[in-house]
Amino acid sequence: MATAMPVVVYPPAEDGGRRVRAGNQFLGMAYGLLDVAEFLRLAGLEGIDDIDVAGMTEIEWRGGGPEVWQQ
Repeated sequence: MATAMPVVVYPPAEDGGRRVRAGNQFLGMAYGLLDVAEFLRLAGLEGIDDIDVAGMTEIEWRGGGPEVWQQ
């Protein structure tokens, strides 16, 4: 499930949400892996779920990996 656009998930905010960006586009605030998966689906990456997101090497996780949602 490769993506041509760089995807960045930023460190958790105080409320636990993480900003998600694909290329130059802000996709939204994610509060879990399902949110990240939905943002990627809306950006055109079909057939992706939360398990796929957790294992994607194409995603740059800043401030902790896919298991980190609180500061």
